[in-house]
Amino acid sequence: MKRLALIALTALLGACTGLGGGRHFGTGLPPDATVGEVLQAMGEPALQWQEADGTRLFAYPRGPQGVHTWMLRIGADGRLRSIENALEPRVFARIARDQTMEDVLRFLGPPDPSATAYFERRDELVWQWRFCEDFGELAHFYVLFDGTSGRVRSTLSLLERNIGSCGGPWGSCGCRR
Repeated sequence: MKRLALIALTALLGACTGLGGGRHFGTGLPPDATVGEVLQAMGEPALQWQEADGTRLFAYPRGPQGVHTWMLRIGADGRLRSIENALEPRVFARIARDQTMEDVLRFLGPPDPSATAYFERRDELVWQWRFCEDFGELAHFYVLFDGTSGRVRSTLSLLERNIGSCGGPWGSCGCRR
């Protein structure tokens, strides 16, 4: 029975490891995939940007309750160059005071629309993303903006178990999306 449970758990975790369980960056895309292959495999991105050098950045959030936003960088030659999960503490560390909303979107992709709030008395807009923190617990990352200027005031992270939205006593990241 234990062996069967271990096999089932292994299969379940394997199903959650990437964007399609494939060959390149866990997406099923071949190395140097074309932009057409990326769009066929992934669909239209939620957000995209064009850099001055011709590079394109595509954001693919896996939410609102997912814990990944995949940022795909397409080179000026139309080939896939990199894929990064934006919802990680090392990326959150790039968010700094006085950055714009557009800067934050470029780093993290779109926030959870159901968890965006405006606090009139503080003139503060709060955006939220759900993520899996470094020790495997579900957590939320918040960016607090000045409501008038749209610039970052501060950020914070809270474990789900500390805010009461966790499904279990510890809320492991496992396969919840």
